[in-house]
Amino acid sequence: MEITVDQMYNIENKGHAMGFLKKFMMENAGAAAVRRLIEKVGNVESKNILIFAGLGNNGGDGLVMARHLAGHGAKTTVMLLGTPDKIKTEESTWNWSILEKMPSIKLVTGDSFNFDFTPDVIIDGILGTGITGEIREPYASAINYINQTDCYKFAVDVPSGLDPQTGLTANIFTKCDMTVTFHKMKQGIPKRKDLTGELFTEKIGIPPEAEEGIL
Repeated sequence: MEITVDQMYNIENKGHAMGFLKKFMMENAGAAAVRRLIEKVGNVESKNILIFAGLGNNGGDGLVMARHLAGHGAKTTVMLLGTPDKIKTEESTWNWSILEKMPSIKLVTGDSFNFDFTPDVIIDGILGTGITGEIREPYASAINYINQTDCYKFAVDVPSGLDPQTGLTANIFTKCDMTVTFHKMKQGIPKRKDLTGELFTEKIGIPPEAEEGIL
């Protein structure tokens, strides 16, 4: 079944209140996304993987992916679109603090898109379900960079700039080869297979009881 963005938000909150904390959901989401990616592209050892991370939980999923990909031997670079002090959620801040202790991952912050390598894979963890209004800098430049780069493109939860509720797009949006969304499909995402590419839904451990009274 397909659900609304609000229903997903309420399910996450209820699961968290039950004790299945959002940091666990984020961990499982990032791990599941990496499994899907490796299933598609094969061994990632020594491959250049560039992760664009926004300041919300979509970016947090990308930070989890970075850690798992480093564990698989990928040359992983994280481009945080802003400064660490502006990260919006406790879960994402916590995951960033782990990456800061990992020399195996290159961390870039701010809005400089001059990379001294050609990525084999780009992961779009810029904007998730909370999209509102026009996309501004540095997000717009990041989306342009993704669209102009010739490599495999993977979206976390939803391609940035696509409204997962309506299927409408913002002024700018990414076009990806694969999208992995979590728990249940949101209603607007399947309307734009031209942007999502291959589309998968992964369970992330949220108790089914968290849906009671919501679905």
